[in-house]
Amino acid sequence: QDKEKLEICKLNDPPSAETVKDMIKYARNVIEEFRRAKHYKYILCLTLTPLACLDKMGAVFEDSNVYMLHMMYQAMGVCLYVQDWEGALRYGQKIIRPYSKHYPSYSLNVASMWLKLGRLYMALSNRTAGVKALKRAIAIMEVAHGKDHPYISEI
Repeated sequence: QDKEKLEICKLNDPPSAETVKDMIKYARNVIEEFRRAKHYKYILCLTLTPLACLDKMGAVFEDSNVYMLHMMYQAMGVCLYVQDWEGALRYGQKIIRPYSKHYPSYSLNVASMWLKLGRLYMALSNRTAGVKALKRAIAIMEVAHGKDHPYISEI
């Protein structure tokens, strides 16, 4: 799945191999800087880094690219932190399809994203979408954890 995980934008004039290589290097550096900032809790850095990087990386990478997914996940976390529920939902909606493609069928990463989406939909008064997302999370978690797990009854 490497080709899918490292998908490049489909443009009339595709980026050169060097441009892609440079963007991968940039993405790895940003991810590492972001991890360090989280460790030291540099709030300004935490709130601005993912949003700025997504624009730059989006010029080369498709949204399904693992580097884009990582930064969108971080941006979703920033939105949650600043209580921008609509923003968090938008990122979650962009993330879920590639996650479902990249991860195994019963991945807890996918279940966790469905759970977050379900809670966001419910918080934003979209009960129908919320219940549907929560049911998808439960279906995965029942296989991964078992039907009697406390997580299942909590949901």
